[in-house]
Amino acid sequence: MAKVLLLAGDFVEDLEIYVPFQGLQIVGVQVDAVCPGKKPGDSIKTSVHDFEGDQTYTEKRGHNFAINADFDKALGELDSYDGLVIPGGRAPEYLRLNPKIIKVVRHFMDRKAPVAAICHGIQVLAAADVLKSRELTCYPACAPEVGLCGGKYSEVDVTEAVVDGNLITSPAWPGHSKWLAAFLKALGYSWSRA
Repeated sequence: MAKVLLLAGDFVEDLEIYVPFQGLQIVGVQVDAVCPGKKPGDSIKTSVHDFEGDQTYTEKRGHNFAINADFDKALGELDSYDGLVIPGGRAPEYLRLNPKIIKVVRHFMDRKAPVAAICHGIQVLAAADVLKSRELTCYPACAPEVGLCGGKYSEVDVTEAVVDGNLITSPAWPGHSKWLAAFLKALGYSWSRA
C-alpha cells in the first residue's frame, strides 16, 4: 500500500483536495493531509473555483476539510512517503512562503518520488525552485511563473495531464481522472479495463 503526503491550507480548491484525498483512498493509498499550524481533526476552509464565462474563474466558499495528520510529525518522516500531492486554489500562494513547505517539496523532488501538482499548486513548486528544464502544465495564469523558473509550460486542454518523469501536472480539476491515473501509475499501481 502506497502512502502519500497531501499539502493543504485554508482556501485550497475544494475539488482539488477532496477528489485526490478520497480517490486515492479508494484504491488503498494512505493519504496524510497536513497543514502547517493545524493538528489532526482541525479543519480548513476550501474554495470552489468554477468556469462560468468570465475572464477568470469565479470563487465561492466551499466545504470544511478535516486535516488527518500532523504536519510536524510528517516532516520527520518524509522518507516514509511514496509521493506528494499539491492541490491548487488560494492556499499555494501563501504555503510557498513557508520554509518547511519548501523543504518538503525539495525532498520529494530530490528523491525523484512522484509529485502531483494541479492548477495553482505549481506556485509551491516554483518557490521551491524545482522546475528548471521540466515540462509541466498548470492554470494558465501561473504559466509565467513556470517560464521564469526555467520550466517549459505545456498548454493542454483542461481535461489533460502532463507527465515529465516524476512530475505529474494538470491545469485544473477537470483533469482529475488523467492526473490521478498518471500519479497512481507513477506510484506503481496498475489495472486493466474490463
